[in-house]
Amino acid sequence: MSIINKPHDKFFKETLRDIETTKNFLRNYLPAEILDIIDIDSISAEKDSFIDEELKELFSDLLFKTVINGKEGYIYFLFEHKSYLSERTPLQLLKYMIAIWEQVINSRSNNGRLPIIIPLVVYHGEDKWNIGVRFTEMIEGIDDLPEKVRKYIPNYEYLLYDLSIYGDEEIKGEVKLRIFLEMLRVIFNKDFDEFMKTFERSIEALEKLESQEKGIDYFETLVKYIMNARNDINIEDVYKSVKRISLERSEEIMTIAEQLIKEGMEKGIIEGKRKTAKNLLSLGLPVENIAKATELSVKEIMQLKREIQ
Repeated sequence: MSIINKPHDKFFKETLRDIETTKNFLRNYLPAEILDIIDIDSISAEKDSFIDEELKELFSDLLFKTVINGKEGYIYFLFEHKSYLSERTPLQLLKYMIAIWEQVINSRSNNGRLPIIIPLVVYHGEDKWNIGVRFTEMIEGIDDLPEKVRKYIPNYEYLLYDLSIYGDEEIKGEVKLRIFLEMLRVIFNKDFDEFMKTFERSIEALEKLESQEKGIDYFETLVKYIMNARNDINIEDVYKSVKRISLERSEEIMTIAEQLIKEGMEKGIIEGKRKTAKNLLSLGLPVENIAKATELSVKEIMQLKREIQ
């Protein structure tokens, strides 16, 4: 499949805009000293993004309003979704926090006091994160300054979640959150078979979601994500894996395939449709279903069937 615009961004936002999933992340991953002073139940999502247009290929962000130590405050997620590191992340993060503060000041009457912002960085690239979590680590010569001078230099620290080094035991939380973190962790894995095994485990876990409707919705989100974010996976690979786990979910694949094609995700348009149709025929799917999924006519599908016999 071809990579459609910003698949990591879409997966990140579709998952964490579910407030219950965000709450679950915070409960499982915030340090205890922070969790103790945050009213998790008061969290609500803000609509704004603070990423510069030219950097949206590198970053995504989500802002949540909450109560921190009895005062209105914010939790800011910055998601770095390229496979490589950006050394300017601490500087960009500071810039976005300043933009949030400016927006707050401009949108309400207050005494000029700024709300607390707790910054979180989520990273899932191929290389281990090796950038300091303190802003001053970017500043040349900072360690050589006398302590009495160093205090005048702006500084802050962010919470880092480097999924690239997480072991299985570090993937915590409820089903949807675990699937989200696990798929982010392995999406750049060059071992196709290993990746597909992880995907199949995620499908098995989806069956445990309490709400069947939520399970169906997130199944679609998950399938679209892996097919957008990887060039080595097509609808046939997904169908085979899903069918091994759940016959019911395998039937949903045809609907998703139809949506994917309508969104222009198949390479080569017509040739992509013909190739997909041939592969689906080899799996023994009904001609009518293949015609619907690929938007080719039944007559064309029958012709392709004769070609491969």
